[in-house]
Amino acid sequence: MTTPVADPPEPAIEPTGPEGLTATEVADRQARGLGNDLPDRSSRSLTQIVRANVITYFNFVLGTLAVLILIYGQGNDALFGGVLVANTAIGIVQQLRAKRTLDRLALLTTPRARVRRDGSDHEVAVNDVVLGDLLVLRPGDQVVVDGQILESHALEIDESLLTGESDPIAKAPGDRVLSGAFVAAGSGSFQATHVGRDAYASQIAAEARKFTLANSELQRSIDRIIRWASYVMVPAGIALAISQRRLFDHFRDALSATVGGIVAMIPQGLVLLTSVAFAAAVLRLAKHQVVVQELPAVEILARVDVICLDKTGTLTHGDLELDRIDTLPGAGDRDARDALAALVAADPNPNATLRALGHGLTGADGRHAGQPEQALPSLPAGWEPATAVPFSSARKWSAATFPGKGTWVLGAPDVVLDSSRHADLAARVEQLAELGSRVILLAHTDAALADVPATDITLPDGLEPSALAVLEDRVRVDAPDTLAFFAAQGVAAKVISGDHPATVAAVARRAGLDVEGDAVDGRSLPDDPDQLAAAVEAGTIFGRITPHQKRAMVHALQGKGHTVAMTGDGVNDVLALKDADIGIAMGSGSSASRAAAQLVLLSGEFSALPPVVAEGRRVINNIERVANLFLTKTIYAVILAFAIAATVKPFPFLPRHFTVIDALTIGIPGFFLALAPNPERAKPHFLRRVLRFTVPHGIMAAAITFTAYLLAQRTHPPLIQSRTTATLVLTGVALVILVQLVRPMTLARAVLVVAMVAGFALVLAVPFGRHFFELHLPSGAMLAVSAGLVSASAAISVVFARYIDVDDPRPRARPRREGQAETA
Repeated sequence: MTTPVADPPEPAIEPTGPEGLTATEVADRQARGLGNDLPDRSSRSLTQIVRANVITYFNFVLGTLAVLILIYGQGNDALFGGVLVANTAIGIVQQLRAKRTLDRLALLTTPRARVRRDGSDHEVAVNDVVLGDLLVLRPGDQVVVDGQILESHALEIDESLLTGESDPIAKAPGDRVLSGAFVAAGSGSFQATHVGRDAYASQIAAEARKFTLANSELQRSIDRIIRWASYVMVPAGIALAISQRRLFDHFRDALSATVGGIVAMIPQGLVLLTSVAFAAAVLRLAKHQVVVQELPAVEILARVDVICLDKTGTLTHGDLELDRIDTLPGAGDRDARDALAALVAADPNPNATLRALGHGLTGADGRHAGQPEQALPSLPAGWEPATAVPFSSARKWSAATFPGKGTWVLGAPDVVLDSSRHADLAARVEQLAELGSRVILLAHTDAALADVPATDITLPDGLEPSALAVLEDRVRVDAPDTLAFFAAQGVAAKVISGDHPATVAAVARRAGLDVEGDAVDGRSLPDDPDQLAAAVEAGTIFGRITPHQKRAMVHALQGKGHTVAMTGDGVNDVLALKDADIGIAMGSGSSASRAAAQLVLLSGEFSALPPVVAEGRRVINNIERVANLFLTKTIYAVILAFAIAATVKPFPFLPRHFTVIDALTIGIPGFFLALAPNPERAKPHFLRRVLRFTVPHGIMAAAITFTAYLLAQRTHPPLIQSRTTATLVLTGVALVILVQLVRPMTLARAVLVVAMVAGFALVLAVPFGRHFFELHLPSGAMLAVSAGLVSASAAISVVFARYIDVDDPRPRARPRREGQAETA
């Protein structure tokens, strides 16, 4: 039984004759807009990619400040604008690389259409098909538009990409055929009744065409940090601007001081380093044949706690393989194998079942020997058929009479077998079917086939069972190891398919999945969201599931707080792929599924997923470490801005001072930390843990720096020396915080910290550095005070490390879907 697919409404078109349309009719329909005009859905457009990376709140704020400095201030105070350019460029370049890869893949997999026009057959591009065209179908052809069957010669259609069900469907004249399906066996023709956006596959893809960004906790948290910073940045910036304008006679000096305070509040480097870390992960994953369409996708898979797997094309290769041939008592093994090979070779259009049988027979022992690329067997010597009847879905059997060897019949056991005479064998076949196997019976008789037309032929008398050919869905070799990996990581697997639940359960067990409870029939699932969520959480195997049910199941799991991954390869998977937290498509699947997914496995191998998880862990854990640096800076910058505005003193830093402080205490070390190996399991509540570290350390840095600045101001030196004192102290405190974050200290991390200290010493020692960054060392007494304050910060940081537990153990509900409220 097939998963039901809703038929589109019948269009008002005239039936096409057996000669097809004329060239004049085709041109007229193209001119009237009745062609198969399909939008390119292989990936995001260039405009979409550029817009998504350029038009952001972060770019607007930072870009505005950079422009103001370039117009009214000094160019060396606008160095922070380079972060904006680099961050935008990384995002655009990475997504363009993914687009090119997917577009090339789409070009390689684009089908051609065989149409009959003016009485002859032609191959044309899919977009050249028009409404009413007569399309010719042969084995392996893809159905490119919706239509109505006009001719059928044992025609069988594989609708697995539409319904998820792997069994081919027999089609007779008058039956509907939908775009996205394939011809499994036989031949025929059909009239195009729905083209372009009206076709079924196009409607499914159109519903998923709107691009949505991956639901990344990291990016949500970083966006929230920037948003919070903007909330305090406006009043702090206004207060700072007023105080600085009162202090400085020149607008340029007041602007530089104000911009320096505002820029310090924006964790612009955090956005850049997050993009760098993601981009590095993307490059590593490319070696595993994984295309990442969105940078945050590598993070999300590391957070997933439920993975929904489509059976056909995901757990399995989407075709059958011969498991074994069981010779029955009284039959010769050699005769049975030769008869099977002869029957396969005698059929001019073997269906998927016969092809799998033939591939298996080419192996040495008939057990898992066949692969799709192997040739079908040739006729064994002495087995030339005198009469042959090809397989038909209506008959469910094929047969041939071989001179001197009798008649051999191959077909469905319930049709060929006389169950009243062979009750034990019938029960055995039933048991194998319940385990998900496809069973074909080989029977023999001495009676010859009747010399009548194939449409009138019946089974010959005296058939005796000779062998059972047991075929199974070909499970991917790496599926068991990958499923075991996810199970070890605490990720629950749900297998969702359009096939019969028993078949799905059997395949899942063979793939190594620990199946608990009975398989669930999708037709029994409730419509109520709460009841559906309970059923989906409780079950593991789901069969007879429609595309819209897949989507509803993803929503139900997300409503329970789960982070959901969805794998798939067909049009039937597109809606669920799009709405899952992360969609994973097979490279061999439909272009619509690849366009909707965030990850595309070009090789189609599950073994590519564990490296994605590893890269996600590296990104999450390292960016958390780096975020502590950046958010600490935001907190102390905000406090300093308010303190300076309240005391009406010159801001202690120019933008260029923050450039050198950020580079040596945050940017450069953050770059190395973001790319370092980090195999620890990803933890939820990113923002909460970051705040528990950054708030006390930010307050400490602001208090100690402001104290040093006030002490320097009391000695009445030039402003440049007071600013240098503040720069020295803040750099030292920031390096103390860096040491705290890189614990446990390793040789590489120690070298990194020492290199940053040496870098700052070099800036102070080289005249060009002092001049460029406008630094002038204070007196020896003030240097001693500065050293004492930095030492005090180290002691305070040790106390924080002892008494502040960054890893908050309290449980918390998982984040809700994007657009819904989440508490920090």
